[in-house]
Amino acid sequence: MSQRTATLAEIARVAGVSVPTVSRVLNGRPGISAPKREEIEKLLEERGYERRKARRETSLLDFVIVSLETQWATELLRGAQAEAARAGADLVVTATEGSPAGTPEWLQRVAGRGTDGIVIVVSEIDPVGREELARLNVPVVLVDPVGTDTESFVTVSAADWSGARDATDHLLDLGHTRIGFVTGPLNLECHQDRLDGYMSALGRRGITPDPALVQVGDSLISGGITYGGKLLDAPERPTAIISGSDEQAYGIYLAARERGLRVPEDLSVVGFDDVDLCRWVNPQLTTVHQPLAGMASEAARLALAMSRGETIAHRRVQLSAELVVRESTAPPPPA
Repeated sequence: MSQRTATLAEIARVAGVSVPTVSRVLNGRPGISAPKREEIEKLLEERGYERRKARRETSLLDFVIVSLETQWATELLRGAQAEAARAGADLVVTATEGSPAGTPEWLQRVAGRGTDGIVIVVSEIDPVGREELARLNVPVVLVDPVGTDTESFVTVSAADWSGARDATDHLLDLGHTRIGFVTGPLNLECHQDRLDGYMSALGRRGITPDPALVQVGDSLISGGITYGGKLLDAPERPTAIISGSDEQAYGIYLAARERGLRVPEDLSVVGFDDVDLCRWVNPQLTTVHQPLAGMASEAARLALAMSRGETIAHRRVQLSAELVVRESTAPPPPA
């Protein structure tokens, strides 16, 4: 019977290094001292590790995102790919499709290919996966992190609170006082911050936030149809609605049209993100611009920098957000 081949994890444990470090030795990549490289090479030989035929010389970055089906995701992916190309790194993309990141199967693939860094976008990390990622000692950067237990990671986000505040102030300045809000999933920090910004703007103008004007949506077109429709069917409907995403805002457009309401004559709508859709729809959508590509690019840069042992000046990076006024907002209709 043939002897079982050693795994990367076993070699790493004996050598007292991370799995990616062993993978770097296997692939002939720099960044490891000569004595440690020699020690790992000896262990690989002694324990009969089956080497791959191909040797990889470029860095490798894993990019994990909840879905690839939206324009929001396309912008983020574009930014990560641009930074990876600039750094001479290869990008591996995984869509979780709503499942937590860090499944055993995925972690095994990450360890096997010797990933240099990981960028995780708005995806919850499995608790067991979180522990395994720490053990692998691979740099992880979160974009728009999920939940509050993120202190151990470097994070990149946009100024969601101030963006929502500015959107609400814009509607208040136009004369709206009954302003609805269809959020995105509130397990995401970004959507919590947007809701808080909306509440704060109302409070500063002496308007008590009305819970009946807030619906928890899903950031999708279908969510805008469903939850925007609920607001529009209320006995006292809002004269304006802010959406947690542009695609969901388009769903609110559709819900309004189904009820014979015009945008912006009867209903003002504000989105969030500023994807290409904002300029395609009629009327063009007023929205809060987020530097999505820039956020992903910065996250990729940080992950690759940490993989090279560079010191990160700030573990929480926040990029600015800016209100872009187009055609979907106007003063409220006469009472």
